[in-house]
Amino acid sequence: MTAAERLGPAVLGRLPPEVSKPAYDRSALRPGIAHIGVGAFHRCHQAEYTDDLLANHFDRWGLVGINIRPPLLAETLGRQDGVYTRLIRQNDEVEARVIGSIVRVVDSQDSAAPALEVLSSPEIEMVTMTVTEKGYCHIPSSGALDLDHPDIVHDLANPQAPRSVPGILARALEMRMVSHGRPVTLLSCDNIPANGTILGNVVRTFAERRGSGLADWIAANVAFPSAMVDRIAPATTEADIDAVEERFGYRDGAVVVGERFRQWVIEDSFAGRVPRWDRVGASFVDDVTPFEHLKMRVLNGAQTTLAYLGVLGGFEHTFEAIADPLLATFVRRMLIEETLPTLMPVPGISPTAYVEQSLARLTNTAIRHRNHQIATDGSQKIVQRLLNPIRDRLAMGLSIALLSVPVAGWMAYLVKASARFGRAWQASDPFAERIAAIAGRIGADSEALADAILAIDAIFDPSLAANTTFRAHVTTGLDGLLSSNPMGFVRQVCAGPADAWLKRPARSA
Repeated sequence: MTAAERLGPAVLGRLPPEVSKPAYDRSALRPGIAHIGVGAFHRCHQAEYTDDLLANHFDRWGLVGINIRPPLLAETLGRQDGVYTRLIRQNDEVEARVIGSIVRVVDSQDSAAPALEVLSSPEIEMVTMTVTEKGYCHIPSSGALDLDHPDIVHDLANPQAPRSVPGILARALEMRMVSHGRPVTLLSCDNIPANGTILGNVVRTFAERRGSGLADWIAANVAFPSAMVDRIAPATTEADIDAVEERFGYRDGAVVVGERFRQWVIEDSFAGRVPRWDRVGASFVDDVTPFEHLKMRVLNGAQTTLAYLGVLGGFEHTFEAIADPLLATFVRRMLIEETLPTLMPVPGISPTAYVEQSLARLTNTAIRHRNHQIATDGSQKIVQRLLNPIRDRLAMGLSIALLSVPVAGWMAYLVKASARFGRAWQASDPFAERIAAIAGRIGADSEALADAILAIDAIFDPSLAANTTFRAHVTTGLDGLLSSNPMGFVRQVCAGPADAWLKRPARSA
């Protein structure tokens, strides 16, 4: 095999023995699952679970991968007939495996038609999705469909040619209703609390606007189970692709890299047939809520905190931020002292042990997760990771001295990306332009900045934004993190008892 030979079904038999291959006959595989949003996480998580299922209990559960946003799949997975290499990296250890569960890929960026053809097909009985928080076109603070979202406005006016995920799903369900009527499960695999409820809300609301009996048909034939997914899978780099060629002797343009840990907890609420992922490590449970709160508030809360404070402290990657003694101390204290008391009991899991396991996962030097990547779309993430536990603590009359710091960190991150503050970096967030405009208008007055940002009710529930304790903490945090020594401020927070550092902002425009 030449060094430049590209991965594909024809070369599987010639791969080196240390590369695991699909343990089933791919030529016998037929589609049964459609997945929207074929990025690194899906290929490192749901597609791997499906590959495991096919190896252990072969059935008609091949995956059809659909992208309705860039990148184009034809140029990577399409050229390889759906097969790709999944690398597990743990510090110096590397484990390679070729995943074969994706039988076909569909690019639907220019038109919804290719996606709709797959999603409405009677052979598809399960639709999974990883479309990021903003893909649901919902209002983060309430979970309702954002009827003012430009894509939703377009789709309600042009239901035959939708652009948004809710619009595409509603149209596909309408096509199923009128053509064959087969039930289907729509399973969100995104980091949103009660993601099945959110998905059901936005699709049903859209369907109600459409009329023609669609909402009633959905109620009788479609399930929206919630799920909690977990595996750290950073964006693939050219170095990852080159490493596969150098080490194993073949070229793979669709390599994904992940950690060894993985978890998938799914609400046992389906319509029609379901892939039995519970036979290969997933858990089917009556209520996902305790699991998702634990994961989002602890692991994801730690990631978000380390991302914003890490960027402000000059760290490129999460593993570098957690290696800093100050940031490691801060995030551990935040989780144990303030986050854990907001959690409900999780069967079989010790919360403090989960904190230590989560922080240990973030120290993996082989998982080069960029802080700027984790910081992406923070306005869609901080509600479940930070604001909800803050609300719970305020309701209990407890301190939010630590949890308020990463909220201020998100604000400082977007403020410093503005022109008025020198464009310290490029921020990717649906509210980046709005906050840049606020920063441009107000300048360095931390109290006025905080007031204006807290007035964004799509992120901050008005009752929380009006809370004087929350406002004071966030304002002081923003002042400290916009100063010339943001890590000095974090050190000050860590040095004394809770709330001892709280003061009026000293900075002015």
